[in-house]
Amino acid sequence: MRRSIPILPASGLPDATTQAAKGRGTVVAIAHRFEGRGRDAESDGWEQAPDADSGAPGAPRTEVREQQVRQMLSRNESPDIPFEVAVNPYRGCEHGCIYCYARPTHAYLDLSPGLDFETRLVAKRNAVEVLERELGARGYRPSPIAVGSVTDAYQPVERQLRITRGILELFGRTRHPYTVITKSAGIERDIDLLAEAAAARRAHAALSITTLDPALARILEPRAASPQRRLQAVRRLAEAGVPVTVGIAPVIPFVNDGDIEAIVQAAADAGAQAVFHIVLRLPWEVAPLFRHWLQTHFPERAARVMARVQDLHGIDPALREGDETRAPRDYAATFGQRFRGQGPWAQLLSQRVARAALRAGLAQRVPTLDGTQFVAPRALLQPSLF
Repeated sequence: MRRSIPILPASGLPDATTQAAKGRGTVVAIAHRFEGRGRDAESDGWEQAPDADSGAPGAPRTEVREQQVRQMLSRNESPDIPFEVAVNPYRGCEHGCIYCYARPTHAYLDLSPGLDFETRLVAKRNAVEVLERELGARGYRPSPIAVGSVTDAYQPVERQLRITRGILELFGRTRHPYTVITKSAGIERDIDLLAEAAAARRAHAALSITTLDPALARILEPRAASPQRRLQAVRRLAEAGVPVTVGIAPVIPFVNDGDIEAIVQAAADAGAQAVFHIVLRLPWEVAPLFRHWLQTHFPERAARVMARVQDLHGIDPALREGDETRAPRDYAATFGQRFRGQGPWAQLLSQRVARAALRAGLAQRVPTLDGTQFVAPRALLQPSLF
């Protein structure tokens, strides 16, 4: 079936007159950077009907395909990321956050970082078996594993597939330290596993809260849990003894930066132990998608937002405006600066978060986890000598 959605080159700025779809971050199937063919959108009459109330296009359905993988552990060598190893049970994310830095990873599947990233998901069906084999490899040395570092591990389909649950159960059996990173209240289902591991200093949870404004959240991260629901998850985790960090990620100038102090205080009130922030990052295809989102929802401030984002990432003024041959440059992936930014405005953001955290009694560092308790899977299978 032909898809009745705009398929646009990654180097071009999508037309802001394109309507938003209810429950989706974008309706644009922007071409990825490896695209070797041209495509045109054409309606054959089979697309979903427009929303009866708003007249906007209906939300495209989500497709989930299962994949048999050969590797689960992903090792990180970036000096500014606080973990060395990660696992991601899924590829693509139904939350639809327009700012998601992981969108470009869909290009490796020959899929669009735009709408495909939100609607064409991959579930790693044999994740637990493969991960167990990797943890049992001779010479394996445990280091806290970040669960969901790229794609949120609590996709709606996780309710049925339970891949993330299986991974946490494996960590429980092997006494392996881990961190779960999410913006889904679905993490509450696994409080029993998290609480048991946290009691032994082997688990930590991090939840992202970008805004406390439900109206902004609906267009910024349309299928993620509401801000209040995420705060409730923080509270329930904390009450169960699970240390929780809240991330204000990303901070978007003139969009959600006014919420910083309120988010920090709300996190403290809910029982969080620490807070951090990350400025908006726009790698590869995320930049034109975010520009399109701005023009659709906040056209009156779009230029101002992008100018400040470019300031934060130290973009040369000569590269800030695009032309017929190249897109404007909006992001610089410089180690040590890409997460916090640079310049006076970046310093001001850091000061605001630090002062708000101090007032609320929150730390700005995550707790250290204990990796000395690890028992390799092969050892669990060996009979006791006593």
